[in-house]
Amino acid sequence: MAEFAIPVPPIPLVPVENQAASFPVHRIYCVGRNFADHAREMGMEVDRGTPVFFCKPADAILPGGGEQPYPSATTDLHHEVELVVAIGRDASGVIAREDAGHYIYGHALGLDLTRRDLQAAAKAKGLPWDVAKGFDRSAPISAIVPKTARVPDADALLWLSVNGQRRQAAPLSDMVFDVADILHELSLRFELRAGDLVFMGTPAGVAALHPGDRWEAGIEGFATLAGSIAAAAQPL
Repeated sequence: MAEFAIPVPPIPLVPVENQAASFPVHRIYCVGRNFADHAREMGMEVDRGTPVFFCKPADAILPGGGEQPYPSATTDLHHEVELVVAIGRDASGVIAREDAGHYIYGHALGLDLTRRDLQAAAKAKGLPWDVAKGFDRSAPISAIVPKTARVPDADALLWLSVNGQRRQAAPLSDMVFDVADILHELSLRFELRAGDLVFMGTPAGVAALHPGDRWEAGIEGFATLAGSIAAAAQPL
């Protein structure tokens, strides 16, 4: 039996809808600039031939949303609502677009929370912006729905509201790269494994979350998720 120098950290787990079993998370891949309107609001143009990828650590997940503290080192926390794809099989090599569906275990709804001020500062210096994306509890996520149970409609509305006011809304069909495109492109760059999650990008309307704010999100006809930012114990 193997011995460990420190206690073994728990495996990050996401509940599976209507099952006792949980989905163990291997890696979290995220797609940037996958809605043209969001790319434009960030001052970027979309290159249809080149998806933008970045990663979050597996333990950034926050299953079920719920209340969370305002993160450290920022005064500009932003919400980004996204479709999430859960991978259920190891890929032995490049995934052909026509075979992408065979690797999907299910889908979920998630948020890519972003420390926008840290991201902007890194971009201005031409530096990586991992610290803006990969922080604790930066990936709230709903239960994963197995594809055998149901899948989101191709044109289902992806939306997010804060304190009852709608901020983001766009059909999934507005994605520049669809799921098959993204799984193919990811497999050219990484060895995709069962347990991987892919956050598929966000529409326009990203904006700040403040202490005391409550957010709600959904994929119409498929899933919902809600959470809140804990009231600050002292001024930020």
